[in-house]
Amino acid sequence: MAEIDLLANYPKTKRNVQARGQEKTQEDRRVGRLFGKDYFDGDRRFGYGGYNYHPRFWQPVVPAFAEHFHLTKDSSLLDVGCGKGFMLHDFVQLIPGITVRGVDISEYAIANALEDMKPFLQVGNAKSLPFADKSFDVVISINTVHNLPLEECKQALREIQRVARKGAFVTMDAFRAPEEKERMDAWNLTALTYMHVDEWKALFKEAGYTGDYFWFIP
Repeated sequence: MAEIDLLANYPKTKRNVQARGQEKTQEDRRVGRLFGKDYFDGDRRFGYGGYNYHPRFWQPVVPAFAEHFHLTKDSSLLDVGCGKGFMLHDFVQLIPGITVRGVDISEYAIANALEDMKPFLQVGNAKSLPFADKSFDVVISINTVHNLPLEECKQALREIQRVARKGAFVTMDAFRAPEEKERMDAWNLTALTYMHVDEWKALFKEAGYTGDYFWFIP
């Protein structure tokens, strides 16, 4: 179990957190949490404002995962919260032969996934993964588990642990200081559970999660 930023090479954007907090309404959050067309490809206030593939996002990240988890063509990987399959597409591009699968709660995302990824993706909930024990060498879940209520976060972590053979990596919305919590309060759109990093670490222990982790802090 290690705190490690495997997303260090993901492109950073300049965020106006204060402006976002002033713009977001409870209705925006309600619609966003449906994870439908509005969230992915609707108005920006509900989510992405157009969720489209570009290699500049995940291709710089894949090598860090490959090195950390010693991934090869013989490895298998599950993405929990896979969206339209963009990250998995880049894993397949950069590690030819690797076995990939993805699950996402959004029927819209799966239906509108990249065509080459559709055979490997399915609708599913992180709190009850539709796979047997130790089905995958590595399980990744980025900015997904925190979208569940607290007790279901524990279930999801247990499920990730259950289906992973060798390793896992999750990222969570979190904060380390009061000013970071204020920023998270303003920034948050979909997370139902976000906590101090020490509270997350305690939750990992309670859930029996022994994989790696990092934080999203706006």
